[in-house]
Amino acid sequence: MSVGGELVVALVVAAGLFGVVVQVLPGSLLVLGAVGVWALLTGGAVAWTAFAVGAVAIAAAAVGKYLVAGRRLTRAGVPGSTLAWGGLVGVVGFFVVPVVGLPLGFVGGVYATQRVRGEGHGPAWSATLVALRATGLTILVELAGALVATAAWVAAVLAT
Repeated sequence: MSVGGELVVALVVAAGLFGVVVQVLPGSLLVLGAVGVWALLTGGAVAWTAFAVGAVAIAAAAVGKYLVAGRRLTRAGVPGSTLAWGGLVGVVGFFVVPVVGLPLGFVGGVYATQRVRGEGHGPAWSATLVALRATGLTILVELAGALVATAAWVAAVLAT
């Protein structure tokens, strides 16, 4: 692949990493897609090995983030229905107030759901903080997978 093509792949990978952190774009899929296109156009064992390493890392992160976050939330006593309502309100918030409406809606939805369940301000706020920490942890786990995929791609580019 030409240097210009690799620069385009690098820009898409950078956009994917940004998307993982900001949670607006499907970041991991962008990273994996860019590495996949690069592997397809470059060809060879090194390119396909980099793609395979990236795919395994991103898949492991996708599974791991739900397991780790779910364990933390279950341990803290936050029910799954609360998170579902928080996510739903977050999606609505995203369209009402673009970009910042998603996290604001999520926080508001988790808090409101816990209050509707009959909990006072203290327990509802505690559940909201646990949900926020778990969300932050899922972002870090997903970022780790995307960074491993990026490192595999960079190593393969340097090797070819």
